[in-house]
Amino acid sequence: MNVLIILEDFVNDESMVLPIVKAMMVAIGKPKARVTVCKNPRLRGHAEALRWEKIQEILERYGGMTDMFLVCVDRDGNEDRRAKLDGLEKKAQKFLTEKYQSPKKFLGENAWQELEVWVLAGCEDLPKSWKWSEIRAEEKSKKGYFVQFAEQRSLLEARCQGRGILAEEAAKRYDRIRQRCPEDIQEIEKNIRQWCELSQ
Repeated sequence: MNVLIILEDFVNDESMVLPIVKAMMVAIGKPKARVTVCKNPRLRGHAEALRWEKIQEILERYGGMTDMFLVCVDRDGNEDRRAKLDGLEKKAQKFLTEKYQSPKKFLGENAWQELEVWVLAGCEDLPKSWKWSEIRAEEKSKKGYFVQFAEQRSLLEARCQGRGILAEEAAKRYDRIRQRCPEDIQEIEKNIRQWCELSQ
């Protein structure tokens, strides 16, 4: 199975999302899944990642070699983002079904509230004073929590402020990420599992 992840900013987000999605595929029973990140075209921000014209371009370019497309964007406290993703999923799924004979799947998810929270979910050494419900609810969780944690771990000077280093650690505790992120990680996993069962 070939999975292509579509991100709003692959430069910063790839190192976080890739190890977590790979760990998810192992948990689902697809350890040999080939998971990659779309780098061409380079999307700049959630507006481009949610724009149909950009998504269509990606589907046309990579559809023949991809079984599943997964768009991951920050929620940023925006309650309408899920509705936008739903509309995009519908349009993209229709396009893939009409264009290709082999089964293909398009999924979209918004991280509560930013992708960095998925990484924090798998870290066991967060400050004791932090409440998980507050981290999940914080619209600016990257600045409010992730950067502080990266600084505490002396990773601010590392590539992408240590996102990759922390994500690799977190992905080893995928069950913990899954348990702490029911609104997004569990949803992605459930949808992938359902599709895998249907397409067998």
